[in-house]
Amino acid sequence: MRNETVRGGIVAGIIGATSVAVWFLLIDIAFGRPFHTPAALGRAFFAMFGARGGTALPYIFGYSVVHILAFIVAGLFVALIVKFAEKEPTVLAGAMILFIVFEVAFHGMLSMVRAFPVLGVVAWYNVAIGNLIAAVAMGTYMWRTHPLLKEELEYALESRE
Repeated sequence: MRNETVRGGIVAGIIGATSVAVWFLLIDIAFGRPFHTPAALGRAFFAMFGARGGTALPYIFGYSVVHILAFIVAGLFVALIVKFAEKEPTVLAGAMILFIVFEVAFHGMLSMVRAFPVLGVVAWYNVAIGNLIAAVAMGTYMWRTHPLLKEELEYALESRE
């Protein structure tokens, strides 16, 4: 069972990371600047550690690695919550609240990172939309691979204890 949880978390994370990457690519292509967003986010992220200048490719690659790893960690966390919810469905109600807190914190962090001039014109709403797309994609994957999740969620939200 543990391997299933880990595998499900990794798959969910990769789905989330890929969905955001595709969203950013589509936006960047629409504006005629392919890979602008991961380059800008990479420059901003690595600027926090003192990196400055240079070509975009290392920033795109570095950011992509960090992006994928962060989503895998998030996917593992989601898979763990779903596993716990199988035994204690009320965990899902707490997880929903935690998700909202995480989103608010994420956007607070995004506001701080926007202070770095290397971000340029990366719009916060594109990041927010990408985040929403990832959440829906990861949630859909979990929903489809855990058929009892609907009943567990209904139980958690109705407080039938």
